[in-house]
Amino acid sequence: MDMTLGKRIAFFRKEKGFTQEGLAQKMNVSAQAVSKWENDQTCPDVQSLPLLSQILGITVDELLSGRKENMPAVVMLPEEKRRDISEMMLRIVVDSADGDKVRVNLPMALVKVAIELGMEMPQVSGNKALKSIDFKQIFELVSHGAMGNLVEVESSDGDTVRIFVE
Repeated sequence: MDMTLGKRIAFFRKEKGFTQEGLAQKMNVSAQAVSKWENDQTCPDVQSLPLLSQILGITVDELLSGRKENMPAVVMLPEEKRRDISEMMLRIVVDSADGDKVRVNLPMALVKVAIELGMEMPQVSGNKALKSIDFKQIFELVSHGAMGNLVEVESSDGDTVRIFVE
């Protein structure tokens, strides 16, 4: 997204269906402050960027740079191009609507051992939000050559879960 910070704020605000006044209330600033941000007359205070990003449903990096988190597309690799499971990493990104952010990076070899031992992923990662994810199926997909962004779920509550393998 090639635009100024102010234009990005306006774009994401409108995408979420907020008025300038509505965003201002959530940020505890005046509507005039939001207007000045969007018109590139001023910038939000650095300390307010995490809250602004959370309200807009994006990362601070995406707000500042316009680039989305690097989430590779799913590809099915032929057998001769697959890497050994021990060289792969399962990455899990959980962003709750409450502002909690969880990043789990698990070597696929650990996932394999956990599955073989009959462990459930919340026991491995300590996160209950991952309870309904079938890691055995994800492991099977990866074993058959799936790589990239395997699962992306956004709940009606605004929670998002992304699972990818690299």
